[in-house]
Amino acid sequence: MSLKSLPIVDLSGLAEAADSGDAARLTPLAQAFGDACRTYGFCYIVNHGISLELMRQAFAMNAAFHDRPLEEKQQIAINKAHRGYMAMASSKIITSSIETATKPNLSESFMLMHEVASGDEQEPLDGPNQWPAEPVEFLTVVGGYDTALRQLGQRMTRMIAVALGLAPEGLDDYFRRPTTFLRMLHYPPSPADAGEKQYGSAPHTDYGFITILAQDQNGGLQVRSGNSEDWIDATPIEGAFVVNIGDMGSRWTNGLWRSTPHRVINRSGNERYSIPYFYDPSCDKVISCLDTCRSAENPAQFPPVRYGEYLMERIDANYSYRKA
Repeated sequence: MSLKSLPIVDLSGLAEAADSGDAARLTPLAQAFGDACRTYGFCYIVNHGISLELMRQAFAMNAAFHDRPLEEKQQIAINKAHRGYMAMASSKIITSSIETATKPNLSESFMLMHEVASGDEQEPLDGPNQWPAEPVEFLTVVGGYDTALRQLGQRMTRMIAVALGLAPEGLDDYFRRPTTFLRMLHYPPSPADAGEKQYGSAPHTDYGFITILAQDQNGGLQVRSGNSEDWIDATPIEGAFVVNIGDMGSRWTNGLWRSTPHRVINRSGNERYSIPYFYDPSCDKVISCLDTCRSAENPAQFPPVRYGEYLMERIDANYSYRKA
């Protein structure tokens, strides 16, 4: 089915239903979200429980950080635990099955991941987060936003479990130590002479479970329309998140939920800022088709995969700092 515009899913009541494990109250939300994921793999969510004021504060910190001098940002250059500042044009999506990237992505970003206590490192990306000294309120605001998005991811996971025919807690064990990424992105305006293969983010699918994206009002995100070669704009809606299913979400559902290609081209003429939050399984968990998503007539399409191995293969290929 061709995509004309992203559907809007109202998550009113999610917090109470998910926190109490009330399957009956989660069911209508789960049905609406599941319909969007089966058909498109993308939707907007509204009434999700994250305040507009907190979202605005996070965007203010995003812009303020990227406005700092380059030499200051480089003091927290991204480390081997994939945390810190990634300089402009330092990522190139090698692993995309959609289009061969010929140029690095025209973006810079600050990456924050799940907190890991010293001495409790178990996986390749477990390590210390790096925080900028300026703006002084960055840690408080961005740390608070990260915590709020983690809670939203947990609640949405219970809704998704119901959508897939499980009890609300049916996926909880996969997220005992969730792998999370909060990426604060800055895209400069696309140069007039950039050429058709210069992207802010080249066509790709996401690696993990779900992505919860806040975008500013400049637009630029485009989503592949069904099985066609067309792209449609994910026009910003104030206060709404854009949510999409990643590769692990699609593998879990035997391809019934789409991991839909998307890209970013900033033609607004303005500086563009976005904040994707990736809520993914624990790296040690093996992802295989759920029993509720396969049958004798529809056997599993994908072999089981350990999420951490899948993730590291892609990070090692797509980020230049991993090759240094």
